Amino acid sequence: MKKVVFISVLILLTAVCAWAVQFDKGPLAGRPEGRYPDAALEAFRQNIPPVARQFVGTPYEYGGNPQTSGTSDNSYLFFSIYSRTAQLTGLDYHGYLPMENLLENTRPISENQIQNGDLMVLNNQHAAMIFHIEDSGRLHLIYASEKRNQVITFHSDNLVFYSYWLENLLGFFRLKDPMLK
Repeated sequence: MKKVVFISVLILLTAVCAWAVQFDKGPLAGRPEGRYPDAALEAFRQNIPPVARQFVGTPYEYGGNPQTSGTSDNSYLFFSIYSRTAQLTGLDYHGYLPMENLLENTRPISENQIQNGDLMVLNNQHAAMIFHIEDSGRLHLIYASEKRNQVITFHSDNLVFYSYWLENLLGFFRLKDPMLK
């Protein structure tokens, strides 16, 4: 009798757990790891420009974190832009990564695939984020400049874009899907 009651309770618990799991699925359930609805991704890309502009003029400091010190380097700049934008659009950004690790979590894209939030990476692993693309195709980029001692922006019509950035270009890169959830 005890065995029958024990087995019945076990079967009942298993059924309840299986039933609950079906209702516990989030919006990403059934999608491959790291995939998200196209509308969320589109909202993410549309919100990058206003978020990025908030950091222009932030003093540069190697290892600086805008949330704690009010200063920034490129790693924290990109982390701050990605994480704030993800939060605004209902997504989660993976978390802070030093530049080398961040670049390991990107994939190359062609020049004609560039979107807001993509990175322009140089041969020396220095990077700028493309934060806005005009209808004309002009790119607006942001990065923490050690030389100018602050976060700056520039655009693709700028002489430095041609004489330095394009001359030393490794390529354009986009976050891998698992970086946003």
